[in-house]
Amino acid sequence: MRTTAEAARRFLLARHLLTPARSVPGGRDGVLEVLRRFGSIQFDPIAVAGRNHDLVLHARVADYDPAWCDQLYERREIFEATNKALSFIPAGEFPWFRLGFGRKGPRFHAQILAENAEVAERVLGRIRAEGPLSTLDFEVEHGAAKDWFGMPENVVRAVLEAYTVSGEIGLARREGNRRYYDVVERLLPAELLAREVPVREQLRHRMLSRYRAHGLLGAAGAGGTFDRIAPPRSTPERVGRDTLREELVESGALVSVEVEGLRGRRFVLGEESALLQAPPEPVASVAFIAPFDALLWDTALLSNLFDFHYVWEGFFKPEKRRWGYYVLPICFGDRFVGRIEPRIDRDRARVQVLDLWWEDGFAPRRADGFVDAMRDALRAYLPFAGADRLEWAPHLAAEERLFNLCP
Repeated sequence: MRTTAEAARRFLLARHLLTPARSVPGGRDGVLEVLRRFGSIQFDPIAVAGRNHDLVLHARVADYDPAWCDQLYERREIFEATNKALSFIPAGEFPWFRLGFGRKGPRFHAQILAENAEVAERVLGRIRAEGPLSTLDFEVEHGAAKDWFGMPENVVRAVLEAYTVSGEIGLARREGNRRYYDVVERLLPAELLAREVPVREQLRHRMLSRYRAHGLLGAAGAGGTFDRIAPPRSTPERVGRDTLREELVESGALVSVEVEGLRGRRFVLGEESALLQAPPEPVASVAFIAPFDALLWDTALLSNLFDFHYVWEGFFKPEKRRWGYYVLPICFGDRFVGRIEPRIDRDRARVQVLDLWWEDGFAPRRADGFVDAMRDALRAYLPFAGADRLEWAPHLAAEERLFNLCP
């Protein structure tokens, strides 16, 4: 299958439910519709502009309220799993995610349980007897486990994560960013827990889930897209990603595509190939895109297809940033036209716009429909942020006048 760059660009935004933005009917059903489309949405606790999964959903679901996702979590209709990163996944897909990977893979986490057997037994015993517990319910114990920075990690924390990877326990709830764990049989229906899916099928499902999330990935993915699923090539001991992908192509789940101007094959879902052949016309609609939105995974594709150079600068030192700490790309029609840095001040019920950057050659006043679409996006963002007013940095006085929300 072959397609033009223009068709690929329009397809990608249409299948990401952004033409127009916020077009999925609101409510918990709308959240589930998006989750079922993408397979998973990355969770990130940083909330300066809204948590990542909330921003993803806000861009697609009309009048999105973060409480909807929280309610689905409490009702066990979604659950957390590692799928490229920590993600929310429809609960019905649990049998295909039994093979947990965690931060460093199942072998690492199995070793944590083996090396800390006494602590592990005590932690699991208390959860079984007492119900949901967090790390704060246990005394800190240090051991050989290391955190992200190479420092000794609380063994209880490491054991809890290892048990989530093995499937013994799961996340019962969150209070802020604090996680409470419970045994999995109290968290999910018995019929889901009873269903056994062969390991190879689980791996194939995970491969497909990454293509579901993005929509137009190449064979190698991008930025660790296929990390911890399988090695690229098969060995006598393990099936490889190349084999899994070809099985998906042979079954019709994936279709190989050549995109004008792009090197190498890309793949779309079989059920979306018709949309690629006849994507809709662009719509004068603005969406603010979350930093870890799957649409942004393949930065090389963004550069080649959209002429948009994206780098997440949140982990950069301030002096190394070209833009800012928590910056959201601005999508308009079938293009990325700029970046915005909003900051939610919950104590004062306001949103501060710290900065705006426009792409070279883009003039907001001259882009047909952009000013009204940008105002609509800002109006939608305020209730999402729990705010009743927008405040602009002093150097953005011209933008404040242009996008004035007052009637």
